[in-house]
Amino acid sequence: MSDDEMIALYLDLILEANKTVNLTRIGSLDQARILHVQDSLSALPEINAAPQGLYGDLGTGGGFPGVPVSIKTGREAVLVDSVKKKAAVIEEALSKLSLSGQIKTYPGRIEDLALEKRSAFAVLTARALSQLPSLLELSSPLLVKGGRLVCYKARLSEDELNHAESLEKILGMKLVSRRSLTLSDGETYREIVSFEKVAKAKIKLPRRISMAQKKPLTV
Repeated sequence: MSDDEMIALYLDLILEANKTVNLTRIGSLDQARILHVQDSLSALPEINAAPQGLYGDLGTGGGFPGVPVSIKTGREAVLVDSVKKKAAVIEEALSKLSLSGQIKTYPGRIEDLALEKRSAFAVLTARALSQLPSLLELSSPLLVKGGRLVCYKARLSEDELNHAESLEKILGMKLVSRRSLTLSDGETYREIVSFEKVAKAKIKLPRRISMAQKKPLTV
């Protein structure tokens, strides 16, 4: 079975499960092919620029972009989501596709994962999860030096980007690329923003659960 066929089967399983468990607001197969699969794979150039090693998808939801990215790149992956019901559905789908050995779920908080797998990840993705300053903070303790955080943003304000860049020295992260694109529907705009872990953070991380989102760092 090809990678594309495997991804298509995974999407079918998730849309079927979505009828009973709320995994995605997108119910149409045609829409899901664009807004889940094509969108997920739009950041492959940035993901492939990261070192070889473990891949993590933060706030994975229904397994996007994590599952398509792992299938396409062959990377071992950890899909992180605090909603246990979502993780259970993803695990069932992965089992049916014989992908459980390559792709694992982590049904818990990102901060707890950072305590268990500090500096374990070569690349992380985050799609529609949080603002960049929070994502940088959450990712810093998880990444190896030279590892990358790749963020998918629908719209990125200069204020959000400037705030994130102001925290780079504190968090040991550095902006390395920013790219915009439009998906094949001709209307869905994305920005792919990539940061590299260049040094150890100058503060103790992770902070307490939810602090990164509720009280983002400032300088």
